[in-house]
Amino acid sequence: MPDPGLQAAEVMLRGSVLVLLQFDVCEAIRLDRLRELIRANAVESPGLKHPAAGYVRYERPPVVEPVESLVLESGEQLHGEIKYYDYGVLSVIFELSIAGNWDKLTKLASRWVWEVDFAAQAAEIVRRRLERAAAALVKPYKNWLSEDYLIFHVREINGSTSVMDLIQQHGSNIAQVVRGDTGKLAESECNEVLQSRISYYANDLAVIGWNAAFIYDSTTGAETSIQLLEYANSQLLEFRHYDDLLTKELERVYTLLDEGTGMLAQWRLARSATQLHTMLLDVAELTEHADNAIKFLSDMFSARFYKLAAMKVGVPDYKDLVTQKVRTAEELYRFMVDQFNQSRAFFMELTVVVILVIELVYLFRGRLF
Repeated sequence: MPDPGLQAAEVMLRGSVLVLLQFDVCEAIRLDRLRELIRANAVESPGLKHPAAGYVRYERPPVVEPVESLVLESGEQLHGEIKYYDYGVLSVIFELSIAGNWDKLTKLASRWVWEVDFAAQAAEIVRRRLERAAAALVKPYKNWLSEDYLIFHVREINGSTSVMDLIQQHGSNIAQVVRGDTGKLAESECNEVLQSRISYYANDLAVIGWNAAFIYDSTTGAETSIQLLEYANSQLLEFRHYDDLLTKELERVYTLLDEGTGMLAQWRLARSATQLHTMLLDVAELTEHADNAIKFLSDMFSARFYKLAAMKVGVPDYKDLVTQKVRTAEELYRFMVDQFNQSRAFFMELTVVVILVIELVYLFRGRLF
């Protein structure tokens, strides 16, 4: 049992902090071609591991290679790697080993969450890497969407032997770390943070927030949790991309519909309907590709963990937005096709009438002369 007299300042923690930075850089990455381009340094991503009987695996494992260390202005040196996913997302992960008390970890969390612009520094690394990988990119984007996330992985805590002990003794400290706040949080806020927790054994714990997570587990035990958090954030990034893509396409269609209903406008409407339908097919294909990137095989805990992580980072919210806009786009497509068909039918009827009038004119002229 933990020592009731052991204060937070006396409790020593050991583990690491991971900075996860993701960039949506293209529609897809040809991993086989990429391996050829960076064969000297690239290695296969290890399979996801979990101590339970079931397992999780990638449908197409990403290509992984080390990147140069990142040195912050504070002097902290972070070691990192970059992962290339076939659905066009790059993940840059930096890691810093930590040892200290709760106060030190809380201050680090607050500083890194709110003060350090990791994305800007990682973007430069990504640009340099993509210069040599350009031939493997399918339809690269000019502007990138990005997501960042912090994972505080603690392997050892002296004085704690179970999750219940950890929550009772240091629940408020965990909430501060997840929120990135050095101030003493209200009990209601601590409870709100700790509601998003999940455990498999009596001595492991994950508390998931929208921009950071706290994991208490061994290195091996935490591996699956870290990679599922990475995958959830990549899904958020993809649905943000689809949402942005659909928003721009719908705005274009609405503008076209406002331009008028003349014959030329109707022909433009037909071309626009075809373009809209093509985009809907692309979104459906890309969404299915991203959704099927990872498989949960007989591992209900990993599936539950991913569901919780996806909910906390906002994947279902953006997925609902995309679904609603897809439905709107489908209704617009049907409307545009109907409008075009009506215009075409009217044009054909008008043509027939004109031909009949011409024939009648020639008929009567022949009788008169």
